[in-house]
Amino acid sequence: MANLLYTELLKLKRSQMFLVSILGAAAAPFICFISSLAKKAKYPDVPIRFSETFSDTNLYIVLLIGVPLYGVITSYLFNREYAESTLKNLLTIPVSRISLIVSKLVLLLIWIMMLTLIAWVLTLLFGLIGQFEGLSSAVLIDGFKQFMIGGALLFFLVSPIIFVTLLFKNYVPTIIFTIIISMVSIMVYGTEYSALLPWSAVWVIASGTFFPEYPPEYSFISVAATTVLGLAATIVYFKKIDIH
Repeated sequence: MANLLYTELLKLKRSQMFLVSILGAAAAPFICFISSLAKKAKYPDVPIRFSETFSDTNLYIVLLIGVPLYGVITSYLFNREYAESTLKNLLTIPVSRISLIVSKLVLLLIWIMMLTLIAWVLTLLFGLIGQFEGLSSAVLIDGFKQFMIGGALLFFLVSPIIFVTLLFKNYVPTIIFTIIISMVSIMVYGTEYSALLPWSAVWVIASGTFFPEYPPEYSFISVAATTVLGLAATIVYFKKIDIH
């Protein structure tokens, strides 16, 4: 397992994908920063608060940018051996298929949480540059907690994306799948149904904005069920598929 993870890190080191993903993670803080400056220029008497900036940035990440970005990363990790025709050679070492999946999942978790941390730091830095108001230890901790919860839950929800990647062995279906997820999440945002859709439920859980129509348990069950079903489908399919 450790050797597999080390191998994945070495492959990542030689790739430009990590740098590209950092640019993707920086998109949400930058967009919110520009939006805040535009708002400040239009309404100079209305203060821009750090709490709102952290919340808005995390909203962009969870509902708009995170799923496609993490979907591309997931597709990159799980489709690379297919694209380079190295999977059949790798499995003859021999390497357990489950161990291979787990090693990639561990790397994906580290990757996503690192990008989440980068986004949080950039949000803080942009806020300091823009001289936003209301910065305190409580605001920092709450913003950090929201970012980390959102990142962790989005990681769990990559399991269906992994299955789509392995099923089609191509980047395009995965990208289309993640775009559809983001579009539906945005459509239900602000309605009580966002507590039921797994990917929009991530925002509901991270921000604590639960709806009286549906208890918090519904959101947690939605995320957990999607994660388990996606992971089960991935494992069953990958163990049975013939590698050519």
